[in-house]
Amino acid sequence: MDLGVLLQALVGGLATGAVLGLVALGFTLVAGTVRVLHLAHGDVVVAAVFTGVLVVLGRTPVATTLAPGPAVGFALLVLAAGAVLSGAAGWLAVRPHLADVTRGRATDVVGWVAALVAAGLLLREVLGLLLPQEAYAVPDPLRLDALSGSGVFALPGGGSLPARVPAVLVLAVVVGVAAERLLVRSRFGRALRAVADDPDAAALCGVPARRVVLLAFVFAGLLAGIAGLLDAPGRALSVDDGVVLGLAGIAAALLGGLGSLRGALAGGLVVGVAQSLAVTQLGAEYSDVVPLGLLVALLCLRPEGLRR
Repeated sequence: MDLGVLLQALVGGLATGAVLGLVALGFTLVAGTVRVLHLAHGDVVVAAVFTGVLVVLGRTPVATTLAPGPAVGFALLVLAAGAVLSGAAGWLAVRPHLADVTRGRATDVVGWVAALVAAGLLLREVLGLLLPQEAYAVPDPLRLDALSGSGVFALPGGGSLPARVPAVLVLAVVVGVAAERLLVRSRFGRALRAVADDPDAAALCGVPARRVVLLAFVFAGLLAGIAGLLDAPGRALSVDDGVVLGLAGIAAALLGGLGSLRGALAGGLVVGVAQSLAVTQLGAEYSDVVPLGLLVALLCLRPEGLRR
C-alpha cells in the first residue's frame, strides 16, 4: 500500500470512527446510567435524518443543495428528532421499569432490552412505509464540500479525499470531546453518576432518578442527531442502515470499556480505522464485517468491555 492510499484510508477511517464515537458515546451514556444498552440507538440516528428529509424534501427526495433557510431548518429538525425519538423510546421502554431505577438496578433486563429492540423495529418499519426506495441521497446542510473549491483535498503521496471528510473528523472530535467534558463537569453529569452509583442515595440528595434517566436518553438522541448530520450526506442512506450502525457503535463502546466516555470516543476511532483499512485491502464488501466481527469477539471474550 503506497503512502497516498494509506493516508487516504487512515484519514477516512478516522472520520468514520469519530462519527462512530458519537454513536458509542450515546450507548455509553445510557448504559452507564441504567446498565442497559439503548438498542434502538442506531435506528434513532437514521430516523432523525429521515425526519428532516421528510419534512424539508418530502417522500420523494432528490439530491439537492439546500438554501440557507431550509438548511438551518433541516439541521435543527434532525437534532430535535434525535432527542425526541430517543426520549420517546426511553420513556416507552423504560417507564414500566423506572421504579427499579429508584431502588438500584434494572431487575427486568429482558423487558428493557425487548422494549428497546421493539422501539427500533417500529422506527424502521414506519420509515420503510414512508420511504420505500432502497436508498436515498441526503443533502448536506453544513455544506462541508464547499470548504474546498474543487471539492477535494490533496494528500501527500498523490492521494485525495472529499473535502467533507477531514471536516467531519474535526467536527465529530470537537463535539465528542465537548460532550465528554460536559458530562464530566456539569451538574447533569454529576446527577447521572449519582444515579448510576446509588439511586437511593441520589434520591435522598434530591436527585430525581427517573428524570435523569430519561434525560440520558434525550442527550443520547441529540448525539445521534449530530452523528446523522455528519455521516448521512456522504453516502446513500437506507432505512435499514441503523442496524449495522448501532452494532458498530456497541462494538466501539465495548472496545473502549462500556461506561467510559473517553473510551467510547477512542473505540470509535479504532473501529473506523480498522474498517477503512479492511475496505482498502479486501474490498468494500468487508465494510460491515469488521465491526460485526469485532462485536462478536468482544461479546464472547470481554462482554463488559476491555477497560473493565
